[in-house]
Amino acid sequence: MKRLTSLTLVIVLVAGFLGGCKKTDNTPAPTLPPATSMSIDFSNFAAKKSTSAENNIQGLTTVDKSNYVFASSIAGIWSTILAINLAVPVASFGLAVNNIPTYLGSNTWEWKYDFEVVGATFKARLTGELKTSDVQWKMYISKEGVGAFSELLWYSGTSQLDGKSGQWVLNHSKEFPEPALQIDWQIDGTSIGSVKYTYIRDLKDDRTTEPFKLSYIEYGVTSNTLNAFYNIHMNNGTQGVFNDVFIEWSTTAHNGHVKANNQFGDDLWHCWNETGENVVCN
Repeated sequence: MKRLTSLTLVIVLVAGFLGGCKKTDNTPAPTLPPATSMSIDFSNFAAKKSTSAENNIQGLTTVDKSNYVFASSIAGIWSTILAINLAVPVASFGLAVNNIPTYLGSNTWEWKYDFEVVGATFKARLTGELKTSDVQWKMYISKEGVGAFSELLWYSGTSQLDGKSGQWVLNHSKEFPEPALQIDWQIDGTSIGSVKYTYIRDLKDDRTTEPFKLSYIEYGVTSNTLNAFYNIHMNNGTQGVFNDVFIEWSTTAHNGHVKANNQFGDDLWHCWNETGENVVCN
């Protein structure tokens, strides 16, 4: 009778141990941050084309659009910078949601897949570790073919357990695997409420001080009539000297205004209408 009891106890303990392991393995993987946490939407910052023949003679406008042109040129600078530096990270992370992760143990999951950017083939390995208060992410990338390189940590980040906010830190390159760009993001409702890119690299490639450090652009949406904004703090090329530009516009009507003391010599808003023409601010 004692032997039977002992055997029963062993079976119960083993079953309980195996059951515990199975439960851990079946724990849902942490929710991936949205792909938009890495990207600012520049596509909706565009004035409508004028339909007035008198304002477009042989393709040349006869009206003043300097306010909108200045605002769009500043946004365009950042759009180009980010497009060049974020092409691979954005492409790599955007595909993670299409892949099923593998549980590695220790509250860590792994996503592995291949992707292409401008004809080049890359391999991605994303890990997500569930911590007490957040999720820690690490993206390792390698490249095949021309310019091939072995796996390196391209970017890392954290996201809150509720998936509503987080931060990414991107390294500069395989030659200089050092922090270069910090992205802080926050969700409002079901979509991105704000994304802020801050350049945090200390040194340029020639190892001299990087004057652009701490320059940033922040994009966000609000419930205001002018429902989207860019806040820009940008080095002007001189060490320690920065210019500030504030832009607000309507993503539906396409009118907006810009404030930039270095450009206009005042702290007033300078407005444009839906076709980008200068107008008096209300």
